[in-house]
Amino acid sequence: MKRRDFIKLLPAAAMAPPLGYAAAQNANYLLPFVPKARRVIYLCMSGGVSQFESFDYKPLLRKHHNKPIPDSLTEGQQLAQLQDQALLCFEPQTTFSRHGASGQQISDLFPHIASISDRIAIINSAVTEQINHDPAMTLLNTGTFMAGRPSVGAWIDYAIGAETNKLPGYIVFDSTAAGFVQPLHGRLWHSGFLPSVHQGIKLNSRGEAVYYVTTPKGVSSDSQRQTVETVKALNNAYLKETGDPEAITRNRQYDMALRMQASVPDLMDLSDESEETFARYGCRPGDGSFAYNCLLARRLAEQNVRCIQLFHRAWDHHGDIKANMNIAARSVDQATAALILDLEQRGMLDDTLVVWGTEFGRTPMSQGGTGRDHHMKAFSFFMAGAGIKGGVTHGKTDPFGYNVIENPVHVRDMNATILHLMGIDHAKLTYRFQGLDNRLTGVESAHIVNEILS
Repeated sequence: MKRRDFIKLLPAAAMAPPLGYAAAQNANYLLPFVPKARRVIYLCMSGGVSQFESFDYKPLLRKHHNKPIPDSLTEGQQLAQLQDQALLCFEPQTTFSRHGASGQQISDLFPHIASISDRIAIINSAVTEQINHDPAMTLLNTGTFMAGRPSVGAWIDYAIGAETNKLPGYIVFDSTAAGFVQPLHGRLWHSGFLPSVHQGIKLNSRGEAVYYVTTPKGVSSDSQRQTVETVKALNNAYLKETGDPEAITRNRQYDMALRMQASVPDLMDLSDESEETFARYGCRPGDGSFAYNCLLARRLAEQNVRCIQLFHRAWDHHGDIKANMNIAARSVDQATAALILDLEQRGMLDDTLVVWGTEFGRTPMSQGGTGRDHHMKAFSFFMAGAGIKGGVTHGKTDPFGYNVIENPVHVRDMNATILHLMGIDHAKLTYRFQGLDNRLTGVESAHIVNEILS
């Protein structure tokens, strides 16, 4: 018997993905304790945030400004666009101050985040292995630079399912600061080889949240339901004939679409939010800004959406980094802090994990005298909320900020830590595809960043 014919004989239920945490209690990848985080809000800064103007203060760069960086640091190293150029130290284009009882050093470009310094854990030792945007962003989100693999949100939704049946378990927004057009691809929130029911659903924060979410004129809810039921019956017949589990996915998505017709308009109706709330986040309804998306993320968290990811394109500063970092920081600083404080005031921060990160950092050397190139050897993240120890700075780079010298944290380690806080053993969460047991953290050894966990 051929393998394909054998698979057709398997019952559909055997191939169906987990329906939720309760349905997956016997899964061997679930950790034997109640998870700290019920949901995650991932603030993904697209373009490569400069650590030297945000969270990793390097006064030695000011002392050596416009002087050659030591050859011992750069010799034989992979560079993005600085090959065969003079590698000159570039001083921080802002000032840093200590904040909170913890005394964390944070750039003065981020005063609102600095005001909550005792609530966040800063990681100054993040590393990656990709130096260009597309593969690095793909690696950050999927654990590999190869396109077509499941994203972190899809893995979470597959592992423990959604806590709501009114909305998808994984929702994505994107935004951009003025003048920045860093490209994004839908594969960053795709389900890859996992059942497609787990892919991220991108909502619009300007105009219609979901295209064609409203019932067309002349179509009643009864006739729409009859149409859906007919299509589902055809899918069931196809499933019986072929055993293709995607038929199950299609039926679930039809049902979800009907439920979203009722839930999405309520979600996007912000008439119940006060003027003080809009002022706190720094947005207006429907303005499409990162700040507005943060407010929507809080509303989605209240609806128990499992994974909410906000992509913000603002950070690819190859030139005039002083002005551009100011623009980019202003577009996220106030809203990021407002989101964390809002969750805390509503009693939700204890079980909501907030992650703020980027695909790589920037070089301690200048590019064109005013900017910084891509740098994969060291950059910064921070986390807050469920299971995170506030007021700590983890990891350390050398005095020039070129290499990590203490506690390196690979982006796969970041994903392992996220899964751990969600109650998932990253090493056991696998899915067989093309004869291999694939996982988000890859076959390489990933570790949980226990030092930042409370």
